[in-house]
Amino acid sequence: MASGSKKVIYAAMIGNGLIAITKFFAASVTGSSAMLSEGIHSLVDTGNQGLLLYGMHKARRPADDKHPFGYGTELYFWAFVVAILIFAIGSGISIYEGISKVLEPHPVTDPTINYVVLGLAMIFEGVAWWIAFKEFSAIKGKRSLVEAVRDSKDPTIFTVLFEDSAAMLGLVVAFVGIWLAQYLDIPELDGVASIVIGVILAITAMLLAYETKGLLIGESAAPEIVAAITELANEAEGVDKLNEIRTLHLGPTEVLLALSIDFKNNIRVGKLENTIYKLELAIKEKYPEVRRLYIEVQNKKHHDDEVAKAIAARAKEAKE
Repeated sequence: MASGSKKVIYAAMIGNGLIAITKFFAASVTGSSAMLSEGIHSLVDTGNQGLLLYGMHKARRPADDKHPFGYGTELYFWAFVVAILIFAIGSGISIYEGISKVLEPHPVTDPTINYVVLGLAMIFEGVAWWIAFKEFSAIKGKRSLVEAVRDSKDPTIFTVLFEDSAAMLGLVVAFVGIWLAQYLDIPELDGVASIVIGVILAITAMLLAYETKGLLIGESAAPEIVAAITELANEAEGVDKLNEIRTLHLGPTEVLLALSIDFKNNIRVGKLENTIYKLELAIKEKYPEVRRLYIEVQNKKHHDDEVAKAIAARAKEAKE
């Protein structure tokens, strides 16, 4: 697993752990609902980073008889769990606490402590966010942020980036809510800020869940990789036509590749074996992430017949 991913997670986990302690202290002293929500937010984020590290560790396990393709997708599972926890715990408790404060308002005592803690939290979160953003920018290239997130096969970096972005936005909301509650003497605004923080966390969780769901279901390799492998296969000696190419990410840096190739009818068995071997070497040399490679030798007509039968079967199942 990339060392950059671990660096991002460790930075975020240390920062969030320190911030959570200071926020809970400030909330206990001042009675601020928004500050308590922020403390819960930071605590959930700290636990989430621990889960991502756990997922990275479990994903490195070698393949065995029970899981012949390895455990790489376990990282995707734990990233999805992180999204669920953000929604269930972070967002749920923040909204609940905010509603309670609105229904039973009480003034925030000594808000200066809150301002100091929020200022320190912005510094810590800002550093963690910058580290995550730098790592993400390194892999983003010329793509837009949305495209980079959609194309990314490593959920650790964009998960931390989303979390830190939500945290920075939550800190601003908490600061504004506490200040308005004090300045306007409307303590309900502190609760409103807590509700807004909960909504921010809910939106973040839904975005993360959507992205990690795609990885869990199974995503193909990048289009440029598929195109390059297609060209290599078509140019291989003795190949008449590439029937089909299928790729599947089994982890951020592990791709399963399956090819169906129609070779020329006059090719000898020995030469066919040598051609397949050379093609495998060429693909793995150019794309080391292709760890598993399977090549099916099949007549194009037979392949097309099988595809047509599969499509017909799916259409029949859909009608039923």
